[in-house]
Amino acid sequence: MEDTEKLLTVITSNDKKEFKDFIDEMHPVDVAILLDSLEDEELLRFHDMSEDEQMAEFLEQANESFQTRFLMLLNFEAVIKLFSFMSNDDKADILGNLPIRMRKDLLKMMKQSDTIKLEELLGYDEKSAGGIMTTEYIALRGDLTALEALMKVKQIGPKTEVIETIFVLNEKKELVGTADLRDILTAPEEQNLYDIMDENLISVHPDEDQEEVARLVSKYDLKAIPVVNNKRALLGIVTVDDIIDVIVEEQTEDILHMGGVSSEERVDSTLGTSIRKRLPWLFINLATAFMASFTVGLFEDVIVQVVALAAAMPIVAGMGGNAGTQTLSVVIRSIALGEVELKKNWKLVFKEIALGIVNGAATGIVTGLILYLKYGNPYLGLIIFAAMIGNLVIAGFFGFLIPLLLKVAGIDPALASAIFLTTATDVFGFFLFLGLAKSFLGFLV
Repeated sequence: MEDTEKLLTVITSNDKKEFKDFIDEMHPVDVAILLDSLEDEELLRFHDMSEDEQMAEFLEQANESFQTRFLMLLNFEAVIKLFSFMSNDDKADILGNLPIRMRKDLLKMMKQSDTIKLEELLGYDEKSAGGIMTTEYIALRGDLTALEALMKVKQIGPKTEVIETIFVLNEKKELVGTADLRDILTAPEEQNLYDIMDENLISVHPDEDQEEVARLVSKYDLKAIPVVNNKRALLGIVTVDDIIDVIVEEQTEDILHMGGVSSEERVDSTLGTSIRKRLPWLFINLATAFMASFTVGLFEDVIVQVVALAAAMPIVAGMGGNAGTQTLSVVIRSIALGEVELKKNWKLVFKEIALGIVNGAATGIVTGLILYLKYGNPYLGLIIFAAMIGNLVIAGFFGFLIPLLLKVAGIDPALASAIFLTTATDVFGFFLFLGLAKSFLGFLV
């Protein structure tokens, strides 16, 4: 709050030296956050006092809604000027969020070479490798010597996003390897790039999902991953800073999905948006709740005779849900990292079953003992002990298989797994516990 007030004071004073000193002391990300709190008139005043290159940097760091809001305040000439200081992938991301008419008009005003590249980037799905790649990289022929390559790097470097990784092409312009700038610097001047490069290439196609791209970058510890077409022609690269954004985005999306909330919703979304995004999932949860209620209703006569069962039922359902969520979290994370597949790893379900038996027995002993001490009936303790083991086995079984089956079906495991799991643990858990109670009713009454 203090920084916002100070910024407003500096803008109002129109003292450019004081303004520059204030801005220079802050990181561009922090400035971008401050700008989001300013009114339109204040934003325009800030823009007038800033250098275009600096303003472009702030805009790159800002959130999507602010980028759109700010650019719609400017005339097209001012927007084009800011774009001239940005990389193509950042420009494409911003253009993709603008109104279609404004986007088309801006593209018409740009250089033809820039327009072609931007239209190509805009043509890819925003969550694919093509959608997050940049076309600003250094690609050199493999027959260049180390000295010639360094001269090229010096010439091209200032215009590229990544300089430490050089992509090596053959005479057909196919990507054949990568060379680290450090290796080029330390190699003999007459040695060519073919001899310096690493031929062990990790690349992706432009339609590859961004989550898979992030997994590869993380697995192989890459600074950048090339995006190639079917002819091995280099289309662009995905840099590690974009991968970090993808990881944060995907994790946020998964967490929201597991809570039955759309990734498009924000805390400041309108009431209507929040209702549309949440209410359908609440109705689905309501339907599953009725299934559990129906199961309990089958044993009304038993519950009426043994009131203690009503107090014990939430324990069985709650422990089953908690155990299932543990398994679900581990499996969904493993799916995201590419560590587990149904076809290859289905036998791991037996480990979850064994885990359910052990954990169910441990928690069942404690629960059974407490219920015995409270109600003085050892059979009630034995029933809850057996039901706890059974429901935790059910939780482990379904917690492992549900997300894998959804993945095979092409459904996001994080989106629907929790609903199916809760239904399974509640319905089977209640049926098992009350079914055992009905079988031993003579010992409980």
